[in-house]
Parts: sequence; C-alpha cells; structure tokens
Amino acid sequence: MSKARAKGTAAETLVVKFLRENGFPDADRSPLRGKLDTGDVTGVRNVVIEIKNQKSYSIPGWLRELEVEIHNAKADHGFVVAKPNGVGSTRVGEWWAILPLWRMVELIKKSCNES
Repeated sequence: MSKARAKGTAAETLVVKFLRENGFPDADRSPLRGKLDTGDVTGVRNVVIEIKNQKSYSIPGWLRELEVEIHNAKADHGFVVAKPNGVGSTRVGEWWAILPLWRMVELIKKSCNES
C-alpha cells in the first residue's frame, strides 16, 4: 500500500470510529468503486462523506469530486471531511466539514422544517 493510500485509510477509519461513537452506528468505510465512486463512508443515510488527509488543501477540486459522488450515490447531501494540518488523530471532532454554502442552506432549511 502506498504511503498516501495508508494515510487516507487511516483517516477514513478514524472518521468512521468518530461517527459510530456519535450516533451513527452503521457508518463504515466504502469499498473502492473507481469511476462510480460514492464517497469514503457508507451507513449515513442519504449522505456522501468524502475524507481528505493531505498536506495541501485542494478545496475546489474536493468539492467537484463530492458533487460527482453525490450524483453517483443518488444522495441528497454530502460534505468533505478534511484533516487540518497540526490536528491529530485524537482530535477528529476538530477536523473540518466542508460543503458549499447552498448545500448548508438546504440542511438548515430541512432541520428547521423538522422542528
């Protein structure tokens, strides 16, 4: 396994553990799907989660990748989880959740309508 792949796998595993400990018991790592990628985490209904553990941030590219994965998964929502430089594996809850503002507005509207 390449060093980059190992870093990615480690980050995915940590995020899945965090999700399970915080109310998403079905969260799991997704199998690789190549061109029809549907994100890095399964088990969170109707949500695509793409995880990034890279020194440099390519947020525009990550968000384009996320949109393709949301389409492939036929999901309504999605976000990128990015490990910030200097924030280690014991502080996964401080990693960043990144999504376009319009997607955040959709989530807020849905949350307000459920109240």
